[in-house]
Amino acid sequence: MRIRWPRRVFAQVLLVQVVLTTGVITLATGLFLAPLSSQLDQQAMRQALSIAQTTAATPGLAHDLVSTRPSVTGPVQEEAERIRRATGALYIVVMDTRGVRWSHTDVTQIGRHVSTDPSVALSGREIMQIDRGTLGRSARAKVPLHGAGGRIVGAVSVGIAYDSVRERLLATVPVLLLYAGAALGVGVVAALLVSRRLQRRTHGLAFADISALLDEREAMLHGIREGVVALDAQGRVRLLNDEAQRLLGLGPDASGRPLDEVLPPGRTTDVLAGRVAGTDLLTVSGSRVLVANRMPTGDGGAVATLRDRTELERLGRELDSTHGLLEALRAQDHEHANRLHTLLGLLELGLYDEAVDFVGEVADAQRASAEQVAERVRDPLVSALLVGKSAIAAERGASLSVSTATLLPDRVVDPRDLVTVLGNLIDNALDAARSLVEVELRAEGTTVVLRVSDDGPGVPPEARERIFAEGWTTKRSPAHRGRGLGLALVRRLAERYGGMARVTARAGGGAVFTVVLPEALAGADLVSTAAADAAPSGGAR
Repeated sequence: MRIRWPRRVFAQVLLVQVVLTTGVITLATGLFLAPLSSQLDQQAMRQALSIAQTTAATPGLAHDLVSTRPSVTGPVQEEAERIRRATGALYIVVMDTRGVRWSHTDVTQIGRHVSTDPSVALSGREIMQIDRGTLGRSARAKVPLHGAGGRIVGAVSVGIAYDSVRERLLATVPVLLLYAGAALGVGVVAALLVSRRLQRRTHGLAFADISALLDEREAMLHGIREGVVALDAQGRVRLLNDEAQRLLGLGPDASGRPLDEVLPPGRTTDVLAGRVAGTDLLTVSGSRVLVANRMPTGDGGAVATLRDRTELERLGRELDSTHGLLEALRAQDHEHANRLHTLLGLLELGLYDEAVDFVGEVADAQRASAEQVAERVRDPLVSALLVGKSAIAAERGASLSVSTATLLPDRVVDPRDLVTVLGNLIDNALDAARSLVEVELRAEGTTVVLRVSDDGPGVPPEARERIFAEGWTTKRSPAHRGRGLGLALVRRLAERYGGMARVTARAGGGAVFTVVLPEALAGADLVSTAAADAAPSGGAR
């Protein structure tokens, strides 16, 4: 008759646990009983050795051995019997270097030679063995007895009855079998309870159903376009889908490791670890802007979801830039209207020479301002940004000036990164400035150094690090996006280049933001080579 394997998970687990418990207890009992005799023998021999060593170390025993004769009432016999009664040993024999007994449980043996070879102990070595002597089979030990100056004057032999050891071994067998039976019963009950709990947890599903559910979950997690990070109660990464690996810049080896170990310190790590509470929290990972939500689980862990908001944030910043451009155009339109009204008045009054002079002055001023920026900043995108921000600053009643130390060649590797950094710094400076914002751009080899200073209230020393954290801001957020990301992106860009971003105090009041971007400029030799490659080649026809 063929035994059918149960289909339900709990029944399979119960059967396997009962079989395993029975096998383990049987094996453990056998393995315990097999070496028990040897262990008890070793224990008895070590006990005999300890008694022998203690007897040999008794003060005056070696002196009594060499200064008296073997006697039933002698000091050696009395001391040996006192120690034997105190320790429960079978016998304690003290012998001289000839092997003659000076003490023995059977007083008739005193003065006679020992029945076993004492040469090992008399040579200075200790020995343990199971042997048979005049008092029967015993676990015995022999140690040398040292006199004055360390000279061996005899030996001490101690025995413990071996028959009592064997009786102890046999007496333990019923107890062991009782414990084994009790352990088997407890194991069966525990297996039943575990199986019942497993049945409730699995809702009575079969292994095939659980396997199908797991496959579906894996396909869903790795197919959705949201990052999913699952953490256990100890803060270790339990699950990481493909999108989360892409957004956080992690590999599959991050699973099983603590979150603080796989991610650098910062807001992203704090949000995922639950040290920052809230919903739809904005954070920056690398150059990506993420929206994070965290939900605790019943086992003390948590599941966090991440959405990529980089494109939306970029669109928001472009909307800000467009809004700023509209403000600049409106300001210029207002200014041009005032100038046209002035020009019209001069023409109506017949002051034609004055009108010509007025038009020339306005045109020269505009041209001089733009030419000054273009002369010092050779990259067209960066210079255009500075000209546009100058108009916005003028509309706000502030002055945006370019430092005389500014000199940026047309060798910028990625002008968009430079525009992002400079635009964020100027926007923050214009928000804080009273009347003055100054920009300095310098090239040091292939490194770009940016400094944007303002005459605003400045940044307190205790906030100079927090100001670069994601979400930290003192301004009211606009409707279309959150604030507190501009300076965080500036620092992340600087760190991506291997540089740094910091804020210090400005002499006379205000703040100075300094950003260093190594390798932001192409080398002069690379630029020359690229220009030569791009030039049309000439030749004779």
